[in-house]
Amino acid sequence: MKSRRLKKDVIYVLYGLAAIAFIGVIYAIQSVTSSNASFQDDEGYQYVSQTIFDHVTTVNAEDTSKILKPYNDSNVKLLKGYYDYKGESASQEDAIIYYENTYMQSSGVSYGTKEPFQVLSILDGEVTAVNDDDILGKTVQIKHDNDIVSVYQSLSEVTVKVGDKIKQGDVLGKSGKSNLDKDLGNHLYFELIIKDVNVNPEQYFDKSINEI
Repeated sequence: MKSRRLKKDVIYVLYGLAAIAFIGVIYAIQSVTSSNASFQDDEGYQYVSQTIFDHVTTVNAEDTSKILKPYNDSNVKLLKGYYDYKGESASQEDAIIYYENTYMQSSGVSYGTKEPFQVLSILDGEVTAVNDDDILGKTVQIKHDNDIVSVYQSLSEVTVKVGDKIKQGDVLGKSGKSNLDKDLGNHLYFELIIKDVNVNPEQYFDKSINEI
């Protein structure tokens, strides 16, 4: 029996159909992978072609930094508060500093304990001033983002210098004594200044700087 050969025209048609089918499959695959639409299988589970990494956004850690307390010693206590002009009379009396027959409102807060403790930077920043004052003791001033300035006074020693770039939590020195408030003994006098205005630090600890 003689074998039958396909005519050339038929062969060309079959090749053409195969090519069209192959192109169709490739197009379908590309459409699925590039589409953001979701689809479901027979069991009702929903799938998407994207990964979770397509939706990851970069968070600026600096914008979300929370203001830390200027110490981490659990024995440290609040000794004298901030003088609030709108506060109650009892708290105002506790926030008065008496020095050389003069009464002054405390523009910061005093923290202390019997033993000297490490004083820490509340945020990243740059040291803008370091002084040794007869009345205030050794002092450090740091400028932070968002017009925030922190001031650390009554230090017994300082471990930073002007121009230093400081990270949040870096040690600036140790608490000490000052002639301004001798009765407090060993302590840190801390001021927080936001947009050139002294504020009560106790109301800003643990707040993100983008909330200010």
